[in-house]
Amino acid sequence: MAKAFNISDVRFENENMVLTIDNQLVTLDLSDISEKLATATDQERRDFKISPSGYGIHWRLLDEDLSINGLLKQFEYQHSH
Repeated sequence: MAKAFNISDVRFENENMVLTIDNQLVTLDLSDISEKLATATDQERRDFKISPSGYGIHWRLLDEDLSINGLLKQFEYQHSH
């Protein structure tokens, strides 16, 4: 089965999450996507797992799951306004 998305990088810079999805750089304001991530410690933010299918990212310590489709929709929304 083909991966939904190829997520090659997930990092946090200040109050943003920066992802590389299918070779596209996506920067999102944490307060727009997840209150849990926005208030998390660096250690909590670094403890994540990308789903093997490429559909999402899970933060075990925060019990937080974000779908890549949802993140891309938020990114498109931020850049269309």
